[in-house]
Amino acid sequence: MAAADNDALIRFQQVTKRYGQGDAEFLALKGVDFSVSSGEFVSLMGPSGSGKSTVMNILGCLDVLTDGEYYFRGVPVSELDRNQRALLRRNHIGFVFQGFNLLARTSAQENVELPLVYRGLNKKERNRLSMAALDKVGLGNWAHHHPSELSGGQQQRVAIARALVTTPSILLADEPTGNLDTERSQEIMELMAELNREQNLTILMVTHEPDMAEYSHRIIHFVDGKVDREEQPQGRG
Repeated sequence: MAAADNDALIRFQQVTKRYGQGDAEFLALKGVDFSVSSGEFVSLMGPSGSGKSTVMNILGCLDVLTDGEYYFRGVPVSELDRNQRALLRRNHIGFVFQGFNLLARTSAQENVELPLVYRGLNKKERNRLSMAALDKVGLGNWAHHHPSELSGGQQQRVAIARALVTTPSILLADEPTGNLDTERSQEIMELMAELNREQNLTILMVTHEPDMAEYSHRIIHFVDGKVDREEQPQGRG
């Protein structure tokens, strides 16, 4: 596979995503160009239906583009087969969702261990790595609590620990504060900013909330399936 002449961690080049055919055809993305470098914290903003979630699904290898190219570390992802895309997703991409997506009947530690089970790690190594991830998000003392015993903010911290436990190249966060109150939202954003700053974790976040986007280095605004503009949050000058 030919590599792209670009040192970005991820890059979209004229990416189009089409759903349906004929009269039912809908263009979710219309020639999108943008890139994210290692260590950046970037927010995607825009109204519902603007293409943000479609971008995240393609980046996370949960969906495939129609035209254009998505490069991951210079490799054209469209040239990967399904199994290779699954390995890319499993080994290099961490996901954090609005709804936490924790298993209710398992402890915080067992939830964090889940990606390591898929990797086939033994129990001792899973325990070590999951506890280290929980310590990173300040929940080491809550490892044996179930989701029902945790606040919304704590549940999202567990979800972040689960995303971090595989040491991903990039964290994709889709409305990570959407189910939280203002105080818990600020706690989660401060944690993500700290992980970005101290662990050099690359983060791409979708959000509708301008005050949450202020934590990022750069904001990319989407309108009608296209990049409308980019801006640097106030205070980042």
